[in-house]
Amino acid sequence: MTEAEAQQRARATWSAGDFDEIAKRIWAVGGDLVERVGVGSGDRVLDVACGTGNATIPAARAGGDAVGLDITPELLEDARRNAAEAGVEIEWVEGDAEALPFDDHSFDVVLSTFGCMFAPDQRAAATEIARVTKPGGRFGVAAWRPEGSIGRFFMTIAKHASPPPEGFQPPPLWGVRDHVGELFAGTGVELSFEDAVAHFRFDSVDQMLEEYATKFGPIVVLRAALEAEGRWEALRDDLRALYAELTVPDDDGIAFDAEYLVTQGTKPA
Repeated sequence: MTEAEAQQRARATWSAGDFDEIAKRIWAVGGDLVERVGVGSGDRVLDVACGTGNATIPAARAGGDAVGLDITPELLEDARRNAAEAGVEIEWVEGDAEALPFDDHSFDVVLSTFGCMFAPDQRAAATEIARVTKPGGRFGVAAWRPEGSIGRFFMTIAKHASPPPEGFQPPPLWGVRDHVGELFAGTGVELSFEDAVAHFRFDSVDQMLEEYATKFGPIVVLRAALEAEGRWEALRDDLRALYAELTVPDDDGIAFDAEYLVTQGTKPA
């Protein structure tokens, strides 16, 4: 698959469904990352693979001069609407996390909330984050841990999908400390790590599965392919079994925790 084909495939995947609705469930993580990294007034901030703005908008609210970058123009349209509703001004740029269209040392802070982890070339994405961070600057990346509930969700999906291309690295590897250390090796940055948890609540397992099947792009695309082969119900049954195990009762619904890793980096001045 060529680079152009890979980019087109990513755009088609993430524009399927209604990711802005899915993003609302992880919105708090963006604000938490902004606080952890310490975005302040006057900081020039880049949010890599920004989606619909769940870290970009809190960064702007914190006083940052924020730029959001994503490969999917449809998500940027939602991001513009969200920013307008929040009353903040943000520059939105269509671009690739593996080849950021910015000069070296352009940003005081670089963020990515469950975003750059989906770039196929993980080393390239890490190198680009380090490259555009100013000396004395810092960055923060939130990524699902492979052994956590969302990591297990992706592993379950992978069992029903076509085999990945040679050299494919699962996105939740960004949730493994040693792996992230290898990604940034040689870039000159200093890393620290913290475990964190996002909280999810749904009315029921079936309601959750329906939401993901109709709104979460990767599942929407995979569902279309599996239904054509009569294999969709098998994946749905596996996901139902997974979340029957992971969820606990919560008032009139269900809830579960989703474990992720926060990687913070600093570039020496």
